[in-house]
Amino acid sequence: MDNLLERITIDPNICHGKACIRHMRWPVEVIIDMIAAGMSFDEIIKDHSELEKNDILAALAFMMKSA
Repeated sequence: MDNLLERITIDPNICHGKACIRHMRWPVEVIIDMIAAGMSFDEIIKDHSELEKNDILAALAFMMKSA
């Protein structure tokens, strides 16, 4: 899990310092919202090819650790 969390970055210059995926403008909360809306990992990756399966897993791991 710790290895996955390395994909999560917090930079005050990106998305107002929200936790994001790999310095991209993909906040963790947006990834979680897509999952909550019923999107599968494959659907998310198909719609957003810059994301990888481990990015989605990292978002989930970050939320679990933050809870």
